Amino acid sequence: MQRHQPPFRADVVGSFLRPDAIKNARQQFAQGEITAQQLRSVEDDAIRHVVEEQCACGLHVVTDGEFRRAWWHFDFFDGLEGVERYDSDKGIQFNGVQTKAHGVRVTGKLRFGDHPMLNDFRYLKSISGSAQPKMTIPSPSVLHFRGGRKDIDAIVYPQLDAYFDDLATTWRDAIHAFYAAGCRYLQLDDTVWAYLCSDDQRRQIRERGDDPDELARIYARVLNKALEGKPEDLTVGLHVCRGNFRSTWISEGGYEPVAEVLFGSVNVDAFFLEYDNDRSGDFAPLRFVRPGKQQVVLGLITTKNGELEHPEGVKARIAEAAKYVDINQICLSPQCGFASTEEGNSLTPEQQWDKVRLVTHIAEQVW
Repeated sequence: MQRHQPPFRADVVGSFLRPDAIKNARQQFAQGEITAQQLRSVEDDAIRHVVEEQCACGLHVVTDGEFRRAWWHFDFFDGLEGVERYDSDKGIQFNGVQTKAHGVRVTGKLRFGDHPMLNDFRYLKSISGSAQPKMTIPSPSVLHFRGGRKDIDAIVYPQLDAYFDDLATTWRDAIHAFYAAGCRYLQLDDTVWAYLCSDDQRRQIRERGDDPDELARIYARVLNKALEGKPEDLTVGLHVCRGNFRSTWISEGGYEPVAEVLFGSVNVDAFFLEYDNDRSGDFAPLRFVRPGKQQVVLGLITTKNGELEHPEGVKARIAEAAKYVDINQICLSPQCGFASTEEGNSLTPEQQWDKVRLVTHIAEQVW
């Protein structure tokens, strides 16, 4: 029951707490005290160290901790052709706290182009040793959802059908470009599917003139078109997140409203699913996961605080999930990254690594 290909029985979502060296270097760069190359050198050293830490915890997969990014998504969008970042009126509202006030809009034809994160992955691959390097990027639906029609230039895209076609093509080109750079494990991070599970978010979607169920079908089509022609030896996972900023969240609600469309029709190789608290609902929606190859990576270990889960409790929840999907299709990970933005969550680096070691420890015992 061990897995020698991704996703692994013990896996991670991707981001880790930024070390002080990176925080200080970013501040120095912003003030013009160091060059971009000097900043990158500091990042290189920190990434090398976080790769070593992941391996020391017993993981067979490593990420760069998203150390070169301020945000899990905006930095990737910045590198796309046809996308422009802007200062918005207000930040994204989490439970009791707002992010910095940024947004993105589509001002030209969408294209992947020569994206700077290709070199970020190449560096990760060069230092990963025998571990599997994983690249994380936002899912295509994230670019559309928050702004919707108002953040898409109506002259460039008078009809949204053409926009969604280009959105899928852009991500398909991204998938193939990362593959050409040596990537064999790619993760798409997606908050939108979780919003479509939330009664409050679904109400807001209808108030702005969209149908949440129709959006689910559109996003499924976009993802599947992006995945067309995916190389057989490339694993693509989809991480569904309810929001993760300074240990707070946005949406709540189980997966049932989207389960049949998401699990039953989206052709990714793995679903990374948050299941760390009551806001995630029960495991019954997993009955829609197709038997066979697709894996479900259960995020049963929270990254929002440093308190360690009891191993026996986690094992019991894995057994509960196995009533709905074959245990051979189940893996284990933290529920999200530890720092979806550069601010990071409310726990210490030591607690972060204790959480990762707990994942590998439990996975060894279960599988």
